[in-house]
Amino acid sequence: MRIPPPVLFVVAFVAGAGLQRLAGLTVPCVRILQIVGFGLVGCAVLLALCSLGMFLAARTTVVPFATASKLVTWGPYQFTRNPMYVSLVLAYFGAVAIFSQLLALFFLPLPIILVHKIVIPFEEKRMRKAFGGAYDQYCSSVRRWL
Repeated sequence: MRIPPPVLFVVAFVAGAGLQRLAGLTVPCVRILQIVGFGLVGCAVLLALCSLGMFLAARTTVVPFATASKLVTWGPYQFTRNPMYVSLVLAYFGAVAIFSQLLALFFLPLPIILVHKIVIPFEEKRMRKAFGGAYDQYCSSVRRWL
């Protein structure tokens, strides 16, 4: 699967928003939800940038389908093995709240399942091949998501 994971989330969101529009479902914008949404998107951006920064500091690849040169286990990677994917989910929830696209929530499981069942196992296989027991030990102490 060579589709970048962020594209999966965007396609799912657009599909949900399109369905909501086709159905003629209008959801009133609630200011507090928009504020929460912007907070979620802000947290997602910070988490993604921090995660990216860890990779850049370690001088390893950020491309999901490339082979890493170093095992990053600090920063957000102490709490989740996939903080960039967690940030995509947070951003998705934030966008749902900001734009009042409730039907988009029904499409969120699709990119999560694809990432969980296809992308992450592919990445984990490469990481095991590159780092062996060190990666297995990391997996045993840090969850895949949260």
